[in-house]
Amino acid sequence: MAEETTFLQLPIFSKFLLPFLLIFFLIFAILEKTKVLGEKKQIHALIAFVIGLIFVGAIYPRLVVENLILFLTVALVVVFVVLLIWGFIFGDTQTKLQKGLIIGLAIIATIVLVGAIIWATGLWDNLQTFLSGGLGGAILTNAIFLIVIGVALALVLIPKK
Repeated sequence: MAEETTFLQLPIFSKFLLPFLLIFFLIFAILEKTKVLGEKKQIHALIAFVIGLIFVGAIYPRLVVENLILFLTVALVVVFVVLLIWGFIFGDTQTKLQKGLIIGLAIIATIVLVGAIIWATGLWDNLQTFLSGGLGGAILTNAIFLIVIGVALALVLIPKK
C-alpha cells in the first residue's frame, strides 16, 4: 500500500518554498526593525528576496537550518510538556502541598520526562544494549552503589528539625 503524502511534504515545499519564506521574512523583519537601509519597504523586500533565493540555492546552509528547525520543534514540545507538568505540580491550588512532597513530585516528574525523551528518541535500545554488555553491567552496578551511598549519607547528614 502506497503512503499518502500531503502537498506540504512535496519537495518543492520542503526544500524550496518553506526555507525561502523563512529566510525572506526573517531578513525582511530584521531590515524593517533596524532601518539599516532606510525607511523604504520595497528595498527591504527586494534584499530579503535576493538573500532568500541565494539561501535556497546553497545546499549546506539550508540543511543546517532544516536540522535546527527540527531540533527547535522537538525542544518546543519538550518545553511545553515541562511547563505542563510544572503547572500540575506547582500550580495554584486551594490546598498547599508540603515542600518535601513538591520536591519529590518534581524529581519523579523529571525522571519520567528524561525517560520519555530517551524512549521517544530511540536511545532506549542503545542504552539497553550498552548496559547489558560487559562494561555496561559494571558501570550500572557502580552507579546503583553510588546512589545508595548518596541516599544513605543524605539521610544521616541532613539535620532533623
